[in-house]
Amino acid sequence: MNNFGTLYVVATPIGNLGDITLRGIEILKAVDAIAAEDTRHTSGLLSHFGISKKLIAVHEHNEHQSAEKLLNLLKAGEDIALVTDAGTPGISDPGAIVVDLVRKAGVKVVPIPGASAVIAALSASGIAQNGFLFHGFLPASGAARRKVLEALKTQAVTLVFYEAPHRIVESVDDIAKVLGEDRKITIARELTKTFETIHTCQTSLASSWLQADANQQRGEFVLLVETAAVKDAEEIPEETVRVLKLLLAELPLKQAVKLATEITHEKKNSLYDLALKIKN
Repeated sequence: MNNFGTLYVVATPIGNLGDITLRGIEILKAVDAIAAEDTRHTSGLLSHFGISKKLIAVHEHNEHQSAEKLLNLLKAGEDIALVTDAGTPGISDPGAIVVDLVRKAGVKVVPIPGASAVIAALSASGIAQNGFLFHGFLPASGAARRKVLEALKTQAVTLVFYEAPHRIVESVDDIAKVLGEDRKITIARELTKTFETIHTCQTSLASSWLQADANQQRGEFVLLVETAAVKDAEEIPEETVRVLKLLLAELPLKQAVKLATEITHEKKNSLYDLALKIKN
């Protein structure tokens, strides 16, 4: 049996310092060192809770090198907490590379769950659909962003994105253009912070709502885009249903939906969801 230490993956507050869990505080107090995305930011958090620990920088530009350093410390028997600036490490933040290397080396990894902007936004959105797909940040360039959105267009679940303030207006514009203007979008901004805002509207109105108040373009965003309104099977013409069933009997689902859309001129989203029902 080895005498390796343990890597604790600790969720930290996404805004309000009270977001941290009691267990999270206990672990930060108990470990030998803390691996942090921004040591200055984490120093402030630790100071608030009266904790003083050795800090090791682990950010997107040095994660591979830092992972090796952390692994050596863990093998030497030290317990280490891995944190990011806000929320859960490895969720659109550094951490996954470290965890992967450490687990492959046979070192124990223990999650200390807590704050997550994705889950916080979903819980307060009132969206009652089955499932969601968390994509993280959309590409910075418009062409690449629209290409990604086009690939996600037929997903029959709520789409969840992170977005930065300087791209928020462009992103919701592209969401409306590519995914459709009749979907509902929830814009969750500055979650658990002083100016927390959770606003739901049609995608066609999201850009104008943001531009009406410059303050609503500040901070960190979670965007939740509901699936397009789906027609009930009885609202789709019988001939269209017949064509789709014939195609599904011979082709993979996506290919069948694509051909059925071209043949019948019915909306792709409606046929995709109907195809899923037929398959199930």
